[in-house]
Amino acid sequence: MTADIIRQKLDEALKPELLEIIDHSAAHAGHAGNRQGGGHYNVTIVSTAFEGKSLVQRHQLIYKALNDLMKQEIHALGINALTPSENQ
Repeated sequence: MTADIIRQKLDEALKPELLEIIDHSAAHAGHAGNRQGGGHYNVTIVSTAFEGKSLVQRHQLIYKALNDLMKQEIHALGINALTPSENQ
């Protein structure tokens, strides 16, 4: 499952304290913008790796960790990237 691979890659790269992955793929299957396939996912990730990073930098870290998946397996990715202090 793609969600399991997403979890593995983000765990390895960012050592999150919290990682939630929601798969919305079934609700978007076959829509016009998704002819290549690939799933729709939302991730909430809490990691110290985001300390001192802007929102754009946090997203870049996530995209870097998921790089190969973004070509085929992931069509859309919603990201909520927080530091531990922001998650209280």
